[in-house]
Amino acid sequence: MKVTLENLTKIFPNKNKSGSEVIAVNDFTYEIPSGKLIGLLGPSGCGKSTSLYMISGLQKPSSGKIYFGDNDVTELSPEHRKIGLVFQNYALYPHMTVMQNILFPLQNLKGEDKLTKDQMIERAYEVAKIVQIDEFMDRKPSELSGGQQQRVAIARALAKYPEVLLLDEPLSNLDARLRLQTREEIKRIQTQTGITTIFVTHDQEEAMSISDEIVVMKLGVIQQTGKPQEVYDNPANLFVAKFLGTPPINVFEGKVEGGKVIIGSDTVADAAGVADQEVWIGIRPEGFILDSKGTMNCEVQNVEVMGRDVSIVSKHEGSVNPTIRSIIDADFISKLKGTEAKFTIKKNKIFIFNKETEERIRIGE
Repeated sequence: MKVTLENLTKIFPNKNKSGSEVIAVNDFTYEIPSGKLIGLLGPSGCGKSTSLYMISGLQKPSSGKIYFGDNDVTELSPEHRKIGLVFQNYALYPHMTVMQNILFPLQNLKGEDKLTKDQMIERAYEVAKIVQIDEFMDRKPSELSGGQQQRVAIARALAKYPEVLLLDEPLSNLDARLRLQTREEIKRIQTQTGITTIFVTHDQEEAMSISDEIVVMKLGVIQQTGKPQEVYDNPANLFVAKFLGTPPINVFEGKVEGGKVIIGSDTVADAAGVADQEVWIGIRPEGFILDSKGTMNCEVQNVEVMGRDVSIVSKHEGSVNPTIRSIIDADFISKLKGTEAKFTIKKNKIFIFNKETEERIRIGE
């Protein structure tokens, strides 16, 4: 099911009557392809969950339209939208077994969608097998791990054969190992079922690892959309560059002068065709090459060995943050001598941004 959002806006009145209105989502326009998993990504307060709730029907847009396929569902109630919704806190009924939790939405179906008891049980086992919890059907939520409870919540959402599956921060209550395992499961389930899925998260690693496309938001406004790797490799602005990446991008104050990118007294890259100006400069951690003839000189503070990679923690006069983090292959650490590190910067890992607008300045275009 294709989902189309046209100029979607949500404005909340300020609780203090003297204050101004709060624009949670501002002119959100985007088409979600049928059968794809889309990640809505951004920091707290960016409008991603509000967007999800408008798609679900739990919140009504202040303006704009929502289409499922060719049908305008903007005014349609949630129970008539054929959606499955999974909340952050799972929202399972603690006094019910896994089977009863999955059956609950099926028991409320009416009209032509109404099922017999045998049909409901058959469907419950069908979705339980998809999420691999069919052996726990007689247990109650308190007898399950966090990851298993999350699977029950997904199974309950899938039981109605939804055309659109909505996931609101579904992994935030899990520990690191379970998050990794469960996000792999979510991708497997989505691929297996082919259901159009919208996944809300503030964790960029989660979004990038399982999404077909990501939508990066800030203060209710779309900043950039695209395939995760494409957005990472070509950030539209400084916010996107800083938000995506672990470790985060290194940011410097610098300038373009005479077709060169300069940080402090170091000339670090070419900037052919770019006018002389003050700029923000971003360099990905993996963009540093240890090179005795390199033009970027840093003062080494620490070396962190991470197995196949080594993280060099250093300082530079132009750095916005107290330290710079450079990731290099462990095989090349022998090139590091003393407390000074010289680097050559990879051309595809350095970005420059307008000092005022923070929009990307593209070199050579």
